[in-house]
Amino acid sequence: MKFSLDKILAAFGNIRAMERTHVDNHTEDIINAIDEEAFAVSEQNVLFAKTSELGGYFYVITIVVGSFKIKTIKGAKLALKGAEIDLVLKSDMDEFESDHSNVSNRYITRIDFQIEEGDVAKFDKNKIESLTLSAKKQEVFFKTIS
Repeated sequence: MKFSLDKILAAFGNIRAMERTHVDNHTEDIINAIDEEAFAVSEQNVLFAKTSELGGYFYVITIVVGSFKIKTIKGAKLALKGAEIDLVLKSDMDEFESDHSNVSNRYITRIDFQIEEGDVAKFDKNKIESLTLSAKKQEVFFKTIS
């Protein structure tokens, strides 16, 4: 029987010894494809966000990269706080899940939030001071990057 030291180390969770899996490649491709600059940061996460319109409906598309890990069927809320804005957005879908990458040991979570057309102009880094992402029993506090 042939043993490989890398396989033994990978079985014990050694990140460097693990081979890339399909999920890891997919997750890394998503992270590398983010062409937006970071919108906000927390202690262990980075939030990328932008607004989008599809068929007359407006959305805030968010991608959280870092230690935030979730699997829920109850949706999420994103609270925006600032001098001119105090808004709570509900997620577009109630069911979503974080993807994990063994290689980078990070999670990536995409959540789309519904926003009214009149509030789209308020979604600006200069107007928002902090964001709070709430899902299940987790809350992550973000500060915007100026």
